[in-house]
Amino acid sequence: MTPAAPAAGAVAPDWIILKFGGTSVSRRHRWDTIGALMKRRASEEGAKVLVVVSAVSGVTNELQAVCDGHADADGTRMRLQALVERHRDFCRDELGLDPDAVLAERLAALAALAIDPRRATGELAWQADVLGQGELLSSTLGVAYLRGQGLDVGWTDSRDWLSARALPNQNDWARRLSASCDFESDAALRARFDAAGPALRIAQGFIARAEDGGTAILGRGGSDTSAAYLGALLKARRVEIWTDVPGMFSANPRQVPDARLLSRLDYAEAQEIATTGAKVLHPRCIHPCREARVPLWIRDTSRPDMPGTVIDASAATVPGVKAISSRRGIVLVSMETIGMWQQVGFLSEVFERFKAHGLSVDLIGSSEANVTVSLDPSDNLVNTNVLDALCADLSQVCRVKVIAPCAAVTLVGRGMRSLLHKLSDVWAEFGRERVHLISQSSNDLNLTFVLDEDLDEDMLPRLHALLAQCGAMPMTETAVFGPSWRSLDKPAASRPAPWWQRLRARVLDVAAAGTPRYAYHLPTVRHRARELMDVAAVDRRLFALKANPHPDILRTLEAEGFGFECVSQGELDHLFAVLPALAPDRVLFTPSFAPRREFEAALARGVHVTLDSLVPLQQWPALFKGRDIVLRVDPGFGQGHHEKVRTGGKDAKFGLAAEAVGAFCAAARAAGARITGLHAHIGSGIHDARHWHTVYASLAAIAEGIGTVSFIDVGGGLGVAYDPDAEPFDLVAYGKALAELKSAYPHYALWVEPGRYLVAEAGVLLLSVTQVVDKQGQRRIGADGGMNALMRPALYGAWHEIVNLTRLDDPPGPPCEVVGPVCESSDVLGKQRRLPESSAEGDVLLVGHAGAYGAVMANRYNLRALPQEEVIDD
Repeated sequence: MTPAAPAAGAVAPDWIILKFGGTSVSRRHRWDTIGALMKRRASEEGAKVLVVVSAVSGVTNELQAVCDGHADADGTRMRLQALVERHRDFCRDELGLDPDAVLAERLAALAALAIDPRRATGELAWQADVLGQGELLSSTLGVAYLRGQGLDVGWTDSRDWLSARALPNQNDWARRLSASCDFESDAALRARFDAAGPALRIAQGFIARAEDGGTAILGRGGSDTSAAYLGALLKARRVEIWTDVPGMFSANPRQVPDARLLSRLDYAEAQEIATTGAKVLHPRCIHPCREARVPLWIRDTSRPDMPGTVIDASAATVPGVKAISSRRGIVLVSMETIGMWQQVGFLSEVFERFKAHGLSVDLIGSSEANVTVSLDPSDNLVNTNVLDALCADLSQVCRVKVIAPCAAVTLVGRGMRSLLHKLSDVWAEFGRERVHLISQSSNDLNLTFVLDEDLDEDMLPRLHALLAQCGAMPMTETAVFGPSWRSLDKPAASRPAPWWQRLRARVLDVAAAGTPRYAYHLPTVRHRARELMDVAAVDRRLFALKANPHPDILRTLEAEGFGFECVSQGELDHLFAVLPALAPDRVLFTPSFAPRREFEAALARGVHVTLDSLVPLQQWPALFKGRDIVLRVDPGFGQGHHEKVRTGGKDAKFGLAAEAVGAFCAAARAAGARITGLHAHIGSGIHDARHWHTVYASLAAIAEGIGTVSFIDVGGGLGVAYDPDAEPFDLVAYGKALAELKSAYPHYALWVEPGRYLVAEAGVLLLSVTQVVDKQGQRRIGADGGMNALMRPALYGAWHEIVNLTRLDDPPGPPCEVVGPVCESSDVLGKQRRLPESSAEGDVLLVGHAGAYGAVMANRYNLRALPQEEVIDD
């Protein structure tokens, strides 16, 4: 029914549309928030407010189950009756309303669908009526509750304003259950809407009027689209999508805690992010707003004062990757025939068959003899029957292969082609996966990889970090990137200032003695050592000497009860020169492809010796006769902050493959050696405590089969928060994970061998500014040390905090690069850094968290002097 038109000359109101999802309408206090927001928009902005609501959380899923089980009459009746009772309980217990007074008519209509004659065949019109009940109920409840709170709120039937329209080639299912609507506005419609009720109203998302006068459904997530349609029809001031997260993020924040809030986007980038997997906004809701030039806001119902994301036409154009997203359930259809080469009309013939089955193609990849396309289940009814029928048709013109299930991982942002040279580490990450299709969009807004669906759960966090490290994701652009999800979801506890900030004057004095120079703060080393000593499940703690062999650090850790892990004869000699009274039993030797003489030297010293292949036992059996040895096992996977520090898996040179353990045991018996320990270290910079749980479990299972093992060494790799905003390593979770497994295998002593964790933050690299150069818009601050003094940024793309210690209190300037004096393009210590614009020759730069793999990896390339080292012990 069309509402009556207003009197001639009436002016359409200035509307603001607020849309609230299922979680936002499922609690009384959330309805209080909705009411408060309606009043605020009306009083502070002088606007009229239309609220669009989804069904109460979980209700649409239950209604879909009713549709799926339509053939079961009793099951349908029971499910619908359960929903009747749920809404009665919600009305009475949560909202404090009388269900009979508020919901009698609606609940009767819901229950009646069980005896509707259309149920037996599951007619699409009946399914639409079923699916639309949730929004009809929630909107009715909301109006009743807010009226009870004193608001003059009207109820509006969205079907009076949203009319579904058939699209070309659309099948019956899509026309009824994934409908599209007209959204072209006119003054008469706006005037009619203005006259149809009070200034505050509530309407339903998800539903529209079908061409036959019944109900049509806008598809899952369609309430966002309803709000956008209504916003476009009314030429609203804006559409606000209220949800359970503060806006769009640079990745799914549930998977990537360091994902950054995207403060402002243009319609095109937002469309790509939504289309390629972001769940916070339905992809179809952007187009109506874009066409009508209506801004979209995304806000958080639980934190209504947070700015959120703004999507409009005036967002700044910032090149770079804005988001990485993923979609699962992707189906690939590969079509191959040599006959397509130079054949006119082949693709037309193929796509006619997709059209005939009502399937919309997403991605396309082609060669001379193959065309592969993807089907997204969010846009298509992709089931076995549909695919079988499609393949039968396609097989008439080509060979067909369906590849499923797959996942699509997409990088979204402007200027993707110009970023390709920065993405080498990203390519390497994908190189470890089985990639079926790579697609770059013609509008230069996205780059998509289609892989097997069983993705490593850590892949997206790694990719996100790599994009930030290489500068492809320009997080310093504050017009686009806001705070991280981690800081919003769980604000970081107040942390003490870093030691070098507290001792700034002392550190500047150290720098005055000459730079480049490392400074190590021994109290910080002791603090970290004592933290690890408090992890009760650990029986022995070894320091990985390769991280930092400075004599004072070794003496400090020995005094704290640590043993040592060495990887070369040189490290062994150095260790015992510094600590001549050290008991050999406190030392583990874990070489990689070392010569015989190094094994001989280690055995002569009486330290624990590790083997990680069969070769030493086979070639030098006499060397190990009567010896206790440790076996390093590769559990088949690696982890860490960069591919070059992952030391497990088939591509790593370290460790014996698990399937070769039996052969190793036989070789050990033949040589007269006894395996007393198992060892694994599969990477560095790991923050997930479950990693050590997994490693321990796999080693313990192997130890049970050997029978002579007395200890298990799960390696090191404890993560370090190089970024001041990053979450510190969770030592409590680490201890709990180890304690759980230690309780299951109490007969094995547990060893660990951290390196970086103990010394990284204790060390800083001090440099002096040499020149400040502006070249074609790029500012570079030169220093007297670069990759020769600190190799990690050039080698791993590692991120270190860099500050101007001389001008620590000066305001930050525009983004710049910090570069060294080495004649290599890779001699860059940091990109996109906001050092003071006042930075000048002679200023002292401080590179933080440089105590691990810093001085020990320094070199004399270009014949530059090695950096000096100094210890601070106060």
